[in-house]
Amino acid sequence: MEVILLQDVDKLGHRGQIVNVANGYGRNYLLPRKIAVQATIQNRKWADQQRVKFLKQTASEKAEAQELAALVEQVSLSFTRKSGEHGQLFGSVTALDLAEALSARGFHIDKRKIQLDPPIKLIGEYQVPVKLHREVTAHFKVKVEGEAEARAATPAPAEAAAAQPEANE
Repeated sequence: MEVILLQDVDKLGHRGQIVNVANGYGRNYLLPRKIAVQATIQNRKWADQQRVKFLKQTASEKAEAQELAALVEQVSLSFTRKSGEHGQLFGSVTALDLAEALSARGFHIDKRKIQLDPPIKLIGEYQVPVKLHREVTAHFKVKVEGEAEARAATPAPAEAAAAQPEANE
């Protein structure tokens, strides 16, 4: 079945493109969700007329994505997780964790656009790619610390309390 895509579809094609798909995929997924229309003669003529509009819209989306990429590349996230002796985390830092942290900073990015495969399971610093547009990918820094390292960086409450009386004398 030939369809004309109304939206960009990962691993299938771009908006306005005519692609050949399985009948079931087209009838049961693409057409009901208005992601595509059947490639009839009338729809092909309409797609040809809309192609310029699609190109302008894609160019503006790309420009917006480039602006967002410039802002995202300045972001540095830090996570503290429980870890073992050799830097192995008990759990992991996932794309959902990163999306929530970015959302807290005002960047509303879908977790599926964060290309983190596999999840982070070791302490360290990472560059994480985010695909904001099919032609625009940004990278941001993620630092993962173990709780033991984080505690060593800040004095324990008992040590801080012991240091205060000495300062008063």
